Amino acid sequence: MKHPITALLTTLGLSLSAVTTTAHAQDDPIVVGGLNYTEHLILTSATYQLLEANGYNVDKRDGLGTSVLRQAQENGQVDLYWEYTGNSVILFNDQPQPADAAETYATAKRLDAEKGLVWLDPSDTNNTYALAMREADAEERDIHTLSDLAKAMNDGADLTLASNAEFYARDDGLRPLQEAYGFEFPRSNVKRMDSGLTYSALREGEVDVALVFATDGRNGAFDFEVLDDDQQFFPVYQLAPVVREETLDAHPDLKPLLNEMSAALNDETLIDLNRRVDVDDQNIERVAKDFLTENDLM
Repeated sequence: MKHPITALLTTLGLSLSAVTTTAHAQDDPIVVGGLNYTEHLILTSATYQLLEANGYNVDKRDGLGTSVLRQAQENGQVDLYWEYTGNSVILFNDQPQPADAAETYATAKRLDAEKGLVWLDPSDTNNTYALAMREADAEERDIHTLSDLAKAMNDGADLTLASNAEFYARDDGLRPLQEAYGFEFPRSNVKRMDSGLTYSALREGEVDVALVFATDGRNGAFDFEVLDDDQQFFPVYQLAPVVREETLDAHPDLKPLLNEMSAALNDETLIDLNRRVDVDDQNIERVAKDFLTENDLM
């Protein structure tokens, strides 16, 4: 026997999902934020499309810097976005680097809960920082690890580095990396530029070493060798959706939607998605939609 409400809706030619969708559409918009590089632009677009397909009134604000986006969420201007656990622990909460991925996630979840931010299920990803060289150059110089790079620099190798401005200044960035491995790029040998330009600078021979991200699709496509972080300096940067507690209380069904999307992400998937945009020149919105469709999320 149908529930009385369901029977009434059927008589009126409606469904419960249709009513729910209409109710969502009448709500104030849920603001989905995003950072200013390919991986995040894809995830932000996918999240926007996922919520919109489920009847939510959604506003998208992407292309923001790390600290600006976090502050916007704390101030209530952004309801949710995908964040990296290492950013929360080290950059936003000024804590020492935890021992592993599980501890990093648990620390981020605990500390941000005090600020009214809820970390949902983490994805199986780690888009940490890395340094890369052209494969042929790395082979010729016998540099395959960051310790090898440090030895080469200390032996007098005149190598140049492409870095974005954020990594150059971060507490888990260039300066502490050099301290940990015991070497230093002279200031004149560090060229600061936008994140995306470090790849082209390395590919075109303008620099010898470049800051890259572990899940970037250009690493393999451009014949780069990502140097092994053999002393495990870099923190874990595991992606997870982070939602304002007030937003989640008002829309509890966001949780299963975003957790299902998180479960579909891993390093190989991110590398493929990034490659489609940065190497194959596919449209970001199209790539995001294809990801949702391929994983039965739409």
